[in-house]
Amino acid sequence: MTTVHTSSIKSLPLLARGKVRDNYAVGDDRILMVASDRLSAFDVIMGEPIPGKGELLTQMALFWFGKLGHVCPNHLTGDAPESVVMPNEVSQVQGRSMLVKRLKPIMVEAVVRGYLAGSGWKEYQEFQAVCGVPLPPGLKNASKLPEPIFTPAAKAAAGEHDENISYERVVELIGADLAARIRDISIQLYKEAAKIALAKGIIIADTKFEFGLDGAGTLILMDEVLTPDSSRFWPVEGYAEGINPPSYDKQFVRDWLEAVRINGKPWDKTPPAPRLPQDVIDRTAGKYREALDRLFA
Repeated sequence: MTTVHTSSIKSLPLLARGKVRDNYAVGDDRILMVASDRLSAFDVIMGEPIPGKGELLTQMALFWFGKLGHVCPNHLTGDAPESVVMPNEVSQVQGRSMLVKRLKPIMVEAVVRGYLAGSGWKEYQEFQAVCGVPLPPGLKNASKLPEPIFTPAAKAAAGEHDENISYERVVELIGADLAARIRDISIQLYKEAAKIALAKGIIIADTKFEFGLDGAGTLILMDEVLTPDSSRFWPVEGYAEGINPPSYDKQFVRDWLEAVRINGKPWDKTPPAPRLPQDVIDRTAGKYREALDRLFA
């Protein structure tokens, strides 16, 4: 297994480096998306890679694209990523890349919540609503919602935090028809994925989808889908209302970063990040692997 913190594909123009993915232009109609082994926490990229993470994320995204293609078309071209790079670059893309259609991105993150967790739980305690969506009284931390809710966010510039917005604001940004299509498709995607995952022993508490438009104006599911980086996954055996269930993601890293002291003071959550201990790296890699193994079982 090749560990890739930052890819270096010299044969293609680099379009953008995100927190995890490096995107390269392939002509003017395709993009090579390389999932690195980088990990970000509190919007800061860690200096140490999580071995195998990029491959696991890619395998999981491909699994879900295959399962949900009947709900919404996706950006996969079906072409092999290895076919567009030089032979000496194949090891950087093999197993961790997707060759996808170049689309016009819609600058709204389609967040769907099926359970009350994280910032949603905090907001509910204050307003009995999440992102303006009223909810019934008496819910607890990690409660299952009566129905999944659509709580969109405006995509921020690189390095900035995404901002939760109301559905009405989405309508203002992209129009009523497109807003309704994204909301309805996102909820359907979530419901179908949640049912599949539950049969494998995984609860999908919430997730986010990203969409783009092709030249004909067709709505296309893009980026990654339903991985521990874009979703909150809980093992069913660890789930109970009223607590924060254990999750298949980078929680080990977040917990360690919250506890670490630098010169006697807490880390201020600005770069550079503290160096991660090997134990935290190994345990985080293990959680990503466990999620994939359950899904593929």
